[in-house]
Amino acid sequence: MPTTELDPRYSSAIHPRPGAENATPTPWPEAERHLKDAEIFWVSTVRPDGRPHVTPVIAAWHDGVLYFSTGPEEQKAKNLARNAHCALTTGRNSLTEGLDLIVEGTAEQVTDPATLEEVIAAYEAKYGAHITSPEGTFHGIGDAFRTGRAVVFAVEPDTAYGFGREGGLFTHTRWTF
Repeated sequence: MPTTELDPRYSSAIHPRPGAENATPTPWPEAERHLKDAEIFWVSTVRPDGRPHVTPVIAAWHDGVLYFSTGPEEQKAKNLARNAHCALTTGRNSLTEGLDLIVEGTAEQVTDPATLEEVIAAYEAKYGAHITSPEGTFHGIGDAFRTGRAVVFAVEPDTAYGFGREGGLFTHTRWTF
């Protein structure tokens, strides 16, 4: 379990309003549930000239690791080959509800066949017909993983952040692994 702390500088505790005294950090199991359920993530990588590159991806949280994929010639794969540090972000586009999450870590390419099969199973369980049906948007992704037509990356969190907004109560939680 990571170390969990509430950052009062960015939580309702610093801006008193009804309920602010009750601001507490988001428990890691709740954040994990959101990581498991989120359908879209945004991966941020660094271009060779230092500019950011941000794109949406599908991803699966499995055994404490966030997995995503890309084509070997896509910009994010090229960026990660030079600088493996990245962040994956997911959440809600709402000012007053939800939990936004950021996972920071180092992307490592997955090549072990047994791990790839676990990732494929995690993707299939999560995305269902999008992966398993011939009409699915990502049908064939498992074979793409197996053959290298898609590169799979594993990001084990170094640090994660959660920005909660429930009923006017704002929280900023940091998890350190």
